Amino acid sequence: MTARVLLVDDDEQMRSSTAQALELAGFAVEPLASGEEALALAGPGFAGAVVSDIRMPGMDGMTLLGRLGEVDPDIPVILVTGHAEVPLAVEAIRGGAYDFIEKPFVVQELATVIRRAIDHRALVLENRRLRAVAGKRDDVEVRLPGRTQVMVDLRYRLRAIGASDADALIIGPTGAGKEVVARALHDISPRAGRPFIAINCAALPEALIESELFGHEAGAFPGALRPRYGKFEHARGGTVLLDEIGSMPLELQAKLLRVLQERVITRLGSNDPVPLDVRFIAVSKVELADLVARGAFREDLYWRLNVAVLHVPPLSARREDIPLLFLQLLRESAARHNIPEREAPPAFLSGLAAREWPGNVRELRNLAERFVLGLEGGAEIGPAQGARLADRVAAFERSLIAGAIAAHGGRLRAVYETLGISRKTLYEKMQKYGLDRRLIVEAADEDS
Repeated sequence: MTARVLLVDDDEQMRSSTAQALELAGFAVEPLASGEEALALAGPGFAGAVVSDIRMPGMDGMTLLGRLGEVDPDIPVILVTGHAEVPLAVEAIRGGAYDFIEKPFVVQELATVIRRAIDHRALVLENRRLRAVAGKRDDVEVRLPGRTQVMVDLRYRLRAIGASDADALIIGPTGAGKEVVARALHDISPRAGRPFIAINCAALPEALIESELFGHEAGAFPGALRPRYGKFEHARGGTVLLDEIGSMPLELQAKLLRVLQERVITRLGSNDPVPLDVRFIAVSKVELADLVARGAFREDLYWRLNVAVLHVPPLSARREDIPLLFLQLLRESAARHNIPEREAPPAFLSGLAAREWPGNVRELRNLAERFVLGLEGGAEIGPAQGARLADRVAAFERSLIAGAIAAHGGRLRAVYETLGISRKTLYEKMQKYGLDRRLIVEAADEDS
């Protein structure tokens, strides 16, 4: 696979000529005019290197280095510097930069540095994958299981953010497990022994919302006979989860912004500020940037929250994990009901990944509950009866391949010979359908 390079330089001519030279050297180059563009492309799973000029308007190279370090401190950043900036570049290396190169540079020298950086990055990512698949499962992996890259990246980023005290924003579709992620953030943080207060911003009564959050003094309004702590104050020392943050009224958003910036609250009926030591985790099922564009969310609050961001993927983005996740949900459900666990045959498990799951993990958990209670049989699992012919054929093909893998104990040569297809075709179909032969064989062994 061609090595990927993000080339950041505000000088269009320099950017274009360097990109062309690096492409001739065998790199896949993405020329970018600003650090913001690089941040949007470089995540924990980024397999490449970043080359950035130090002197740029807006976000300069040093700032970009720091921001990328927050995303993933192991992303290799190579800084391009003028002669007078060499001491600054040396300081940057101490702060985490991979290397620097001085202008004017020979492209071959830059290419050599980039290749070393990309080789180093490849080793880092491979070590992460090996630890995720073969290493010990910690509490985060138990709560958020999965072998797909999106889940490996999510757990890595969660651990990095959780160890800090930074406020966080969690984005993901309904039922994907956003509150599980939020609770994991709290439990691996230094605040784990303190309160975790969850607030559904969409369910708070508008007339009482300020009192619920900020508290009030006696006589603050009719019926306020005595002082009362609000939920923010009740969480002192701990974590506040703001679920459905996009549903918060605009007027209250302004007050929340002040709390986030100043870490103080003022109870209704009082003029005395109360210091607030809490960590805020905001959760949304829609991108807040879209709400900002529609005028439904304050832009300044959005930028205040959009620092440590976690995106929770839908099941459609991690189909290979569905059988593994279902087995874990089965065990949890059986333990919860104190009944023996029902075993799921391989064909049943492979059929799960062929289905659409609009309710995501929540819907899959409900199915596991019904399966354990004997309310759902294996024969019915697969595409809905009204599905298109192509979908039903694909589900049948997937089930057939999974059954052959189980029957032959994972020996793929026997599988493709039995099915009368080539080895290449079998591998392509296994990748297409998200079939993991180890998982299928393990399930078959348990079922025998």
